[in-house]
Order: sequence, then C-alpha cells, then structure tokens
Amino acid sequence: MISVVSRWYQERFSDPHAVTLFLLLVFGFSVIYFIGGLITPFLVAVVLAYLLDWPLIQLMRLGLSRIWATVIILMLFVTMMVMLTLGLVPTVWHQGVNLVKAMPTMLKEGQEFLLMLPKENPDVFNEELIKAALLTLQEHIVGSGEAIVSASFASLFDLAAILIYSILVPLLVFFMLKDKRLLVNSLVKILPQNRRLAMEVWTEMNGQIANYIRGKVFEIIIVGFSTWLVFFFTDLQYAALLAVLVGFSVLIPYIGAAAVTVPVIVVGLFQWGLTPEFTYMMIAYGVVQALDGNLLVPILFSEAVNLHPIAIIMSVLLFGGLWGFWGVFFAIPLATLVKAVFNAWPKSITEEA
Repeated sequence: MISVVSRWYQERFSDPHAVTLFLLLVFGFSVIYFIGGLITPFLVAVVLAYLLDWPLIQLMRLGLSRIWATVIILMLFVTMMVMLTLGLVPTVWHQGVNLVKAMPTMLKEGQEFLLMLPKENPDVFNEELIKAALLTLQEHIVGSGEAIVSASFASLFDLAAILIYSILVPLLVFFMLKDKRLLVNSLVKILPQNRRLAMEVWTEMNGQIANYIRGKVFEIIIVGFSTWLVFFFTDLQYAALLAVLVGFSVLIPYIGAAAVTVPVIVVGLFQWGLTPEFTYMMIAYGVVQALDGNLLVPILFSEAVNLHPIAIIMSVLLFGGLWGFWGVFFAIPLATLVKAVFNAWPKSITEEA
C-alpha cells in the first residue's frame, strides 16, 4: 500500500511546477475558508473590479487616461446603484411587508383546502397525515418567523459595518482598477519561480471569471426584468418582490429556479386559484425560465455549458457548504478551475505513453 502511494506521489508531484500550483490552491482555499468573513469587503471589491474593468478599458481606448477612466466609471456605477436602491428597494420592502401580513390568511386558506381533500376523496388522502404535515409546516413557519425577527434586530447593529463597507469597498475598487498592473506585477514577483502551471491556470481562469461575473449580472437583470414584465402584465400581486427573487435565483443554478417557483405558485394560487389567469401566468413564467436556461445561459456562459449539470449542482452544494454565499456565487468558476487544474496537471508516465 505504501509503495502504491509513494509511486502515485512521485508520478503526480515530481514536477516542481505542479507542487507550486498545489500549494497555491491549498493556500487560497484555506484563506477563504478560515478568514473569508473578515475579508468580505475585499471579495466584494474584487467582484466589482472585474465587473467594471471592461467598460474602463473601453473608455481608455477612446483616449482617456486610466485614472480618469476609473473615476468616471466608478462615479457612474455608484450613481446607478444609488438610483436603483432609492427606486427599487422601497417598493420591494413595501411588497415584502404586505406579503408577510397576508401569510396568515394564505396559510388559513391553504389549510382549509387541504383538509377538504380527505372529505372529498377519502380513498386517496389520509386526514391524519395531512394534519400532521400541516402541524409540521406551522412549526417551520413559526421558526422561520423568529429567525427573521432575530435577523432584523441583528441587522440594526450592523449599520455601522454597512456604513464602513459603503466607504471601504468603493475605495478598494478604485485602487484595484487604477493600479491593476502594479498590483498584478507585485503579486507575480512574490510567487515561486516554478510557477508555469500556476500561470497557465491563472491565464485561463482570469478571463473566464471576468466573463462569468459580467454574464451573471446581465442574466440577473434580464431575467428579473423579463419576469417583472410577465407579472406586471398578468397583474400578479407582489410583482416587484417576486421578480427580484427570480432574478437573484439565477445565482444558484438549477436549484434556485426550482426554489423560487414555489412562492410564485403560492401567490398565484392565493390570488386566482386554479383559473385560466393562473395558467396563463405560469405558462409565461415558464417561457422566461426556458429561454433563460436554453438560450441566455448558453450565450453568456459558453464554458459553463461544457460542464455536466451534475458537476454544477455538486459544485453548488460543495462550495456553498464550505463558503456560503461566495461558494454558491462562484460555484461554476470553481468547477471550471478544478477542470482547468486537472487538464494542466502533468500526466503520469504511463498515461503519456
């Protein structure tokens, strides 16, 4: 057994470039896992820097210096975020409050409907099982409500942190955009000399991460706006709130779309019941989801299409479990990173033969 492990180690780690790549991966994963919460502003700034780098380059091609292009892009982005926050957040908040107020009525009507099923179809539905299921559901709802209230009170104490982040993150983004070459060159200088494989993987992943972040932002906007149009024209209640949820659900491939469909169905049934209006709304909503999965995603994420759905779902579960939101957000790039590392890793002698 020891000889087998020793032979495998010699075959896979005899190349010093492979050892460097392995150590860098272990170091990067460990930093994010153990102190990811402490460097959240830095991670947010990195994502925003990737997002804003492309328009910055376009301004530089028009003749602007890098520092002026950075100032203009950052000011435009901050202005857009402020306008979006002032215009969208109050509406979403208002609809969310109304939805919470309407939940007891929804739950009561749902209970009455489910309890009628055993009376109308006693051979199909068991009354005791339905009552037990309803009791369990009530306990979960009460627990969720308490968690939301606790989170609301806890968020009051995070106002200072939010204010600090609102200043710190733009500053980090500004210097990341302005001094991009200096920062990259400084990072390269501290890397070991045997870094050929690491640079190959980085070169491949750098462009993919930038494309992924830009593509994901575009997907959130397109899917959210298209869904809002569907809900608006079908006159569905809480249209803005549900559209925002559907838009952000694309952050979690496959799982997000399935999870966010539940509140859409619940609100639609509460408003219309099993009527043609509900059917039309669900058909239009299904068309948006189908176009997203079969047209928009292949266009925006050509590399992700090459990953098997099982690989993507496993990446969401694994990296989401390790790093929470950031693991879910970067699940596809991380899966692509694993694939790139396997492709770049030196083959054993027997495999090369």
